[in-house]
Amino acid sequence: MSVLLETSAGDIVIDLLVDYAPKLCENFLKLCKVKYYNFSPVHSVQKNFSFQTGDPLGPLSKESDGGSSIWGHASGNPSLKTFPAFFHPKLKHLERGTVSMATVPLDSDPEIRMAASQFIITLGEETDFLDGKAAIFGKVVEGFDALEKINEAIVDDKGHPMIDIRIKHTVILDDPFPDPDGLREPSASPAPTDAQRQTVRIADEAALHEDDGVDEEQLERRRRDREAKAQALTLEMMGDLPFAEVKPPENVLFVCKLNPVTADEDLELIFGRFGKILSCEVIRDQKTGDSLQYAFIEYEEKASCEAAYFKMQGVLIDDRRIHVDFSQSVSRLSDTWRKDTNNKRRTNASRGGWGGVDELEKRRQYRAVGERSAGGKYGMVYGDEEMRGRHERSGAADDRPTGQAPTHGERGDASRRSQSPRGRDGNDDARVPRKGAGDRDERRRWDWRERDQRDRRDRDRDRDRDRDRDRDRDRDRNKDRTRRHDDSYRPSR
Repeated sequence: MSVLLETSAGDIVIDLLVDYAPKLCENFLKLCKVKYYNFSPVHSVQKNFSFQTGDPLGPLSKESDGGSSIWGHASGNPSLKTFPAFFHPKLKHLERGTVSMATVPLDSDPEIRMAASQFIITLGEETDFLDGKAAIFGKVVEGFDALEKINEAIVDDKGHPMIDIRIKHTVILDDPFPDPDGLREPSASPAPTDAQRQTVRIADEAALHEDDGVDEEQLERRRRDREAKAQALTLEMMGDLPFAEVKPPENVLFVCKLNPVTADEDLELIFGRFGKILSCEVIRDQKTGDSLQYAFIEYEEKASCEAAYFKMQGVLIDDRRIHVDFSQSVSRLSDTWRKDTNNKRRTNASRGGWGGVDELEKRRQYRAVGERSAGGKYGMVYGDEEMRGRHERSGAADDRPTGQAPTHGERGDASRRSQSPRGRDGNDDARVPRKGAGDRDERRRWDWRERDQRDRRDRDRDRDRDRDRDRDRDRDRNKDRTRRHDDSYRPSR
């Protein structure tokens, strides 16, 4: 479960440790949901140690009350502004990007520490001084460049940045907790209040007035650009895009409104006059194989793609007027990136797979056509690597056809499971011609050849035994039939 903080220093993605600190995560999530942290300043910056934020007004404002928990903010009850913080014994401030709630001791019982809305993010590796003083509830997984900018910011003697660094917006992807009574989620991100504007220091003043004198059309364009970037970042966090800045290829053409009878070869022949085509594919239904009436055509050069776009719009093909546009799909780029990533992890991991686990791979939720099971796999959704690992662990027998040479990996497994077959006299070299002590591959090939010959001899011996048994049974049956025939014609006395 993640939360995105859009700050003036960059975007920061925080993973919440719901299983370890559910109360702290619920408070943080609900405050982000109601946009409580919008325009909150970053303060108390200590280089290579930590910084603090979460107070909507900040310590420079005389009207600041230090922030409130979601329960105090939703109900308006001052007694609910703080709540007891839970310190999990396994969570320590050991790495950069650790996120924890700032706490203060309770006046009546110093052993109990209370939390509200302010939180701390560490900027160094060894910050165990905060253990027992700040309650950990998350960690930064993306946006370490933003942390570096905050770490290098120019600050005064109290740790307040001379150039304002503020939280602009918060985005939550999933909220498993029920809303408390009185919580109202705003329909849009609220504008800064007058009290917040009065706390602005030097540079961010320009950001407050960046929209002054701009016409409505330009403002709408800026708003759409911001929304597009936020949506792309959300898709990246969900794994649907390899990275937020990905762009569709400029040499791929999208063709739709095709006749169902139009084939790949037809389109390649028609569009091939504009330049060399690398691939031309009509998308078809996986089960029926029927055309879905759209296709993708990849050219070698961008100029060829543009020429086809301008010339082929509305052209009649197989009694259908087609529509042509530039492709906006990044599915192939995403698949290529995902495959390369898995290959690198598989190569670098000491035990295979992702993180050392064979079955754990970065895959699409809906598998591509080439990866779907077919034939005798009975529609199973297991990957080939996973099934191979299961057979190896269970010690399944090798069902390789007779005479087929094993692969390199199978030869290695076979050599580990058993030794070369011995001759009848107990000599290992009775059937294996040795060319040298290091000629292991030649020995393995002879082992498999001798095993196949032994199996063939066993089958021939069984076939001969069955043939002899059938011959004896037929001879006995003929004898019985002859005896009954003689008895039937024997004269009675």
